[in-house]
Amino acid sequence: MNKKIQKSESEKNEERLISPIESPSDDKLELTLRPKVLTEYIGQEKIKKNLAITIKAAKNRGENIEHVLFYGAPGLGKTTLAHVIANETGANIRVTSGPAIEKGGDLAAILSNLEEGDILFIDEIHRLRKAVEEILYPAMEDGAIDIIMGKGPTARTLRLDLPGFTIIGATTLASLLSAPLRDRFGIIHHLNFYQIEDIEKIVLRSAGILGVKIEKSAALEIAKRSRRTPRVANRLLKRVRDYCQVEGDGKVSLDICLEAFKVLEVDELGLDYIDRELMEIIAKKFKGGPVGLNTLAAASGEELETIENVYEPYLMQLGFLDRSARGRVLTELGFKHLGLKP
Repeated sequence: MNKKIQKSESEKNEERLISPIESPSDDKLELTLRPKVLTEYIGQEKIKKNLAITIKAAKNRGENIEHVLFYGAPGLGKTTLAHVIANETGANIRVTSGPAIEKGGDLAAILSNLEEGDILFIDEIHRLRKAVEEILYPAMEDGAIDIIMGKGPTARTLRLDLPGFTIIGATTLASLLSAPLRDRFGIIHHLNFYQIEDIEKIVLRSAGILGVKIEKSAALEIAKRSRRTPRVANRLLKRVRDYCQVEGDGKVSLDICLEAFKVLEVDELGLDYIDRELMEIIAKKFKGGPVGLNTLAAASGEELETIENVYEPYLMQLGFLDRSARGRVLTELGFKHLGLKP
């Protein structure tokens, strides 16, 4: 088996241009390119319209907006929308994540330090521990937290009222949220993969902010290879820009853009060597499938969760992969893309 596929998860996500998972190198870029208000945000039109109504109605009533949950694949803009809501409402936003809140006391400390109107954004909210989650229930529903004083038979509960605040949660795995937590969100939105024309607009906007001269045809080519994900599109733009500055005159034309993608090994559908190797394993080792997810993970050296949440969604959208009761199956289109016969 190709040694590339046996690298660690962190190494592979770091080097994969088309991985929707955020990498440390994305932080500064995303901060620079992040839309500040709804009118700057491109795509997700239904969600934008609903949020605009929600925000305006809350402002008219002089209230905080309801608790909001965003769910969808990585890189689609859940964090960006949380900051947009904060900007639109004039609220301070505090940012944390499910894995970062290890104990109930950690969450109690965060909540008790919120001020009136603040937004608490919890990324990967599905990874909150059960004990932590239970503290969140009364905070979201009643605006209070229960603090247990003492131990054993003499223990007593002290209820601490909190200022009005809004929780915005983000998750890639809504199915892992417990029903009690999910039910406490008044607004729930699913972010879909973007249309190619919207990604093209995002690329052109990002190029303008970065001061990159780019032909519209090149922006469309980047959009086609972005896996319909803004984070991937911006990352590809950055790498193509670097190539054009070194190998050309700095302007991103269609011809030099295509040259760059040959060097970067990203094909016309946005697939890289890991996608292709995963498909080849199903095609050659398992004769097209079906193959169970655990078996596929063991054969490829990939983590089960990475296959299910990072690779599969896009391959299924392309029609290259199917799920059956017995496992994953490579479709006729998938075989054709690899240049193989079923």
